[in-house]
Amino acid sequence: MSPTPLLSVRWTDHVTGSRGHLVIDRLVRGVASGGLRMREGCTAEEVAGLARGMTMKEALHYDPSARYVPLGGAKGGIDCDPRSPEAYGVLVRYLRAMRPYVERFWTTGEDLGLTQDLVDRAAAEAGLVSSVQAVYPLLEDEAEARKRLADAFAIEVDGIGLDELVGGLGVAESVLVALDRAGRGYEGTRVSLQGLGTMGGATARFLARAGLRVVAVADVRGTIVNPEGLDVEALLAARDAHGTVDRSALRPGDREEPRDAWLSADAEVLVPAAVSYAIDSANQERITARWIAEAANMPVLPEAEEALASRGVTVLPDVVVNSCTNAWWWWTLFGDIEADADQAFDRVRQAMRTLVGGMLDRAEADGTSPRAAAHALVEERLPVIAERYGWY
Repeated sequence: MSPTPLLSVRWTDHVTGSRGHLVIDRLVRGVASGGLRMREGCTAEEVAGLARGMTMKEALHYDPSARYVPLGGAKGGIDCDPRSPEAYGVLVRYLRAMRPYVERFWTTGEDLGLTQDLVDRAAAEAGLVSSVQAVYPLLEDEAEARKRLADAFAIEVDGIGLDELVGGLGVAESVLVALDRAGRGYEGTRVSLQGLGTMGGATARFLARAGLRVVAVADVRGTIVNPEGLDVEALLAARDAHGTVDRSALRPGDREEPRDAWLSADAEVLVPAAVSYAIDSANQERITARWIAEAANMPVLPEAEEALASRGVTVLPDVVVNSCTNAWWWWTLFGDIEADADQAFDRVRQAMRTLVGGMLDRAEADGTSPRAAAHALVEERLPVIAERYGWY
């Protein structure tokens, strides 16, 4: 991969002075895919790293026999607190400014700080047909494909939208594959999560339903802990739109600890599912978990990962672990699956079993980390995609 992205755009909101960024790392058939995040402190460097990650996620899901053909990688970011009263106006103005890119090159959707409903509403107000309209010219039957995706977004499973579940299912399946390979049973395996938003919430649900015990969950107010296991479904029902849990839903055995207590929770599996750069070279020393599954994008800094590896902690990398939200959009839109929850769940489980297993096999064979193995797979697949479709 080229060390520099294909295109970088910086934007300043004329009303609030908020800054925004768009990075297109790579194009395939003239289109790139990647979500839009909103958080206070979001930087151009962060967005560039996320865009590079999207290039890798797309390449890792390349299947020459599938209808879904991977796109390039891109990412958008806005430096603004999504809880601010001004946030929605900033979002609309950002999308209005980025409209030429969204119309032609960049397919986007929800990411940290934003829900898909909010992105859709702001996109319509900004004059866009859809946040993924750039991909429409690549579809065999646009009307049928758009209806299939709309129908899929209308599906709920036990009170949660299908679109909010598929990514977390991919994270959960990654954890289960790692446990299977280690010969560790699910029952009694403890999990600590940072974040109970879309990705963290779904991950918690699927791990709990597989028999693992969720013992700690962190949100902006603190960490909720119960060594005997939290009532995941009750916590999910008590979330607000930003993943903050209403404390009135806690049970007598639940206790509240500081916000960073999730790091040192007595658990075998750690799932950072909120912000980037959450685990650094200093706080990694507090971690006692055996596995870290990166549900968030870029939550473990490289120097921390190196230190963790030296202590026998396996980091399952974001470019694999959290890739299924994006893949599910395209499997559905291109017609590899229908608007059906069972088909979606089966496809995610099958894809992650293959992808995570292949990554861990490669890491073992090469004597490297799972992340290095994933990067090696990407480097092999990108030229194949380019040979078939060109470099742009």
